[in-house]
Amino acid sequence: MTSPTVSAPTPLVPAPASDGGPLLRVEGLSKHFELSGKRNGRPKGMVAAVDGISFTITEGTTCALVGESGCGKSTTAKLILLLERPTAGGIWFGGTDITRLGGSDLLKYRRSVQAVFQDPYSSLSPRMRVGDIIGEPLRIHTDLRGKAMAARVGELLEQVGLNPAKASYYPHQFSGGQRQRIAIARAISLNPRLIVLDEPVSALDVSIRAQILNLLVDLQAELGLTYLLISHDLAIVEHMSHQVLVMYAGRIVESAEQPDLYSTPGHPYTRALMAAVPSIDPDRPLVDIVRGDIADPANLPSGCRFHPRCPLRLELGKPPACEETDPALLDLGHGHLAACHFAQAHDRPLEILEDPLAS
Repeated sequence: MTSPTVSAPTPLVPAPASDGGPLLRVEGLSKHFELSGKRNGRPKGMVAAVDGISFTITEGTTCALVGESGCGKSTTAKLILLLERPTAGGIWFGGTDITRLGGSDLLKYRRSVQAVFQDPYSSLSPRMRVGDIIGEPLRIHTDLRGKAMAARVGELLEQVGLNPAKASYYPHQFSGGQRQRIAIARAISLNPRLIVLDEPVSALDVSIRAQILNLLVDLQAELGLTYLLISHDLAIVEHMSHQVLVMYAGRIVESAEQPDLYSTPGHPYTRALMAAVPSIDPDRPLVDIVRGDIADPANLPSGCRFHPRCPLRLELGKPPACEETDPALLDLGHGHLAACHFAQAHDRPLEILEDPLAS
């Protein structure tokens, strides 16, 4: 399987400040759910939605988490937002383990971490006026009231490109793109440090996606925001992110800085995702797109979780290592990590390496 040729990306986001330190650190994070129903008085089994992932996000940058539906992206977001509690592992925000927070400390964390969800219509209450929607976090977390509240709401609406005079409107009176701007205004109302962007433009018309992405980039530069961008759109990730994490069946299978990942993808799953991105380049080489469904988290395959669908494994003649040994994340150079027994070496064309179990 040859690696797709990827032109040098032209990112929308500027390079992060060199002195930015780690804001969020995740180590060994897992979330397992019990299957419904009982057998002999015990749960039928467990679903490993997130299974021992680790990563760090530098302050002021955009970290993208990509993968197919069902790979664990949204569960990871819920864990970071503390909408779910982890089964194992830790999450450190600014050096504090947030999994142990409660009371006023938990409230303080919620002020610092906000979210923008996929569908702006379902994430905004249809019974509340826009001014009340944006002002609700301010009422809960600040002492702003009356004219001061109205002034802050108007300032936020202007900041996202909307007319402050429309604060009395309801969400249904706005277009989809405008509703997402309202959701963004609510997210930045408390001056958070981290915003989780869960597919922020996938529900919008293609014609206005670039406007929302540009707004997010501008706000990041203006307010010093850090983003965790969850997406399945590799084209958006290419232009929005500084760091990319590729997730499959609850695990991170590749991690790299954005330019490294797009120029030399090391994992066959990453290359398959890139091959699935539509292109108008007539000279782009054809690459086999991965087939089949993502691994069942309640019945994971042995060895590498990707091996039943892996085109590279077939090219290599089904080496035993793929079915018998779960690959660890290996450093391919410059901090580029890939969990594959036959990962592509950094800055080199794909080579067929020896089977780790063939000695």
